[in-house]
Parts: sequence; C-alpha cells; structure tokens
Amino acid sequence: MAIKKYVLKRLPHEHLHLVQPAPQYTINYQHDLNAAQYTAVTSTAGPILVIAGAGTGKTRTIVYRVSYLIENGVAPERILLLTFTRKAAREMLGRASQLLDARCDLVSGGTFHSFANMVLRKHAQLVGYDANFTILDQSDAEDTINVVRRRLKLDERARRFPQKHTLLDIYSRSINTATPVEKIIERDHPRYMDDVDAINSVFQAYIGFKKSTNKMDYDDLLVNLVGLLTANRDVRERISMKYQYIMVDEYQDTNALQSAAVKLLTAVHSNVMVVGDDAQCIYSFRGSTIENILNFEKEYPGCTVIKLEENYRSTQQILDVANTVMKHSFRLSQ
Repeated sequence: MAIKKYVLKRLPHEHLHLVQPAPQYTINYQHDLNAAQYTAVTSTAGPILVIAGAGTGKTRTIVYRVSYLIENGVAPERILLLTFTRKAAREMLGRASQLLDARCDLVSGGTFHSFANMVLRKHAQLVGYDANFTILDQSDAEDTINVVRRRLKLDERARRFPQKHTLLDIYSRSINTATPVEKIIERDHPRYMDDVDAINSVFQAYIGFKKSTNKMDYDDLLVNLVGLLTANRDVRERISMKYQYIMVDEYQDTNALQSAAVKLLTAVHSNVMVVGDDAQCIYSFRGSTIENILNFEKEYPGCTVIKLEENYRSTQQILDVANTVMKHSFRLSQ
C-alpha cells in the first residue's frame, strides 16, 4: 500500500489571525462601554482619531483600550501612552490596573518631555550631548538666558531690552511653532522690532552655552528627540518597533514638535490613536495648534474617525447652548 506524504505549510502572515484562539476576556467591554467608546477601544489597527468633548468618557475609553490591548496579547511594554501631565498618565494606568491587573503598570506612560528624556539618555551622543546632561526648568532657563544677555552687555543699553522671561517666551514660541523669531516679535512684541538682530544673537549664544555645558531646556528635549529620530533611521525604526501601539491624550494641545515626534514614532506601523477635543485648546503658551487635529486625516491617510458624543456630565439643554456658542465663535474667527 502506497504511503501518502503530508507536508505542513506555513500560513501567509495575513491569515495568521484565522488560527489564533479567541481571547478569553475578563472584562465585558461591550457591556461597560457605549457604542462609540466600544468602537474606539476595539479598533486597534491603523491610525485612529477620537473626537471627545468634555464629559464624553475619553479617559474611560483610553483606560479600557489599554486593558483590551493587553487582553489581546499585546505586551504592555509595547504600549506607549503620551499625556500632558505625569499625574494624568499615573491615574489612567492606575485605573487600568484596577480594571484588569498589574500588567498595566508595565505600560510606558508619561509626558512628551519625560519620554524624550528617556530616549535621549540612551542616544545623547547622536545629538551632541553626554548621557548625563542636565535639564533646565523654566526658572533655570530664564537665569541662563539672562547670563548670556549680560555677557553680551545688552542689559547696559540706554533703550530698554527684553527681560529674561520675555526672551525665553519669544525663544520658546519660535521653537515650538517652527516660526522665525522676527515673526514672533512682530506679532507678539512689536515694540522690540528694532532689536531683532540683538535678540537673535542672544538666542545663538544661549544655544551654544547650553551645548558647551551639557544642558538642555524643556524645548531642547523635543527638538533633540525629533532631530534624533529624523536623522537616524535605525534608531527611529527600532523605537517604532518597540512601541507597537501609541496613544496620545489631549491631542488638541500638541504643538508642531510633538506632532512631528508622533509621526516619526509610527515609522514602521500606523497604530496610533489620538484623542482630543477640536473645540478646546488650553496650552497655547506651548505653541499648541488645533491644526494637528484638523489635519490628522491628511497626515494619516485612511484613518478612522470616531466621535464620542454621549455626554455624562451635562444635560442636552446645556449641550445645545454650548454647541451654539461654539459654532458662533467659529464663524466669527473665520
């Protein structure tokens, strides 16, 4: 009798999900969430924009999504949650741990600046720094720029020259919005238009001083993170591969540098979910721009847009009034 020969063949990558066992969820996601929240939580592939006004449960959505990803076999270390305060990240991941288990504590969560600091400590030499660089807080940065100002003897002018806090504000706005210094001065400080060259000389000396003394201010963290990821393909792809799923809270408050960083972090995948309110932007002093939300679909073709519209804080009457006011304000701004 002839013996039949059987050969096992590996399934193509796109069919692997057909043979994976369905996860046994410990949480009833469909029961705990409304329809829009459930869609946001369970949509895990590709770019996703979640529009979420106040009171619509956006934090709940992020918390449940962290849990859902982990229950679907994603290693928590491969999830990155970027927020605007350390407190927000701690609270979200703490709630996720209470919802699921301690695995959620292993998720990488924090601010853009803390994430940049972590990455730059490992790759400092690629941006011209030593790994033990010092970070200047706002007060330190003001004092440093004042030292430079005095060294250039600009404080001895007969005519008033910008004070240290004004100089740092101009510098920071220019960096975070990718806008020339003269444009910032013309728009926000027109009385100093005759001092543009001198102000630029302060900034060049300030940048050189920081570099020579192995110091970075908060803006440098973002600038150097974007610079590192842009100029070093291997680093960019390695970090992108490490963080398989990226979530960004309060996306309406991101600036040009933060938006660029998020784009670079998706170098080898497009699994990014940003959550924001297109009617609210509170961190304008950081150069935030609502354009990041408005242009998200252009930046990430094929993205899924999900709107959380069921409000748990306000009555429909209040919401109707608020929406009317916002529409009127929008027309006036056009």
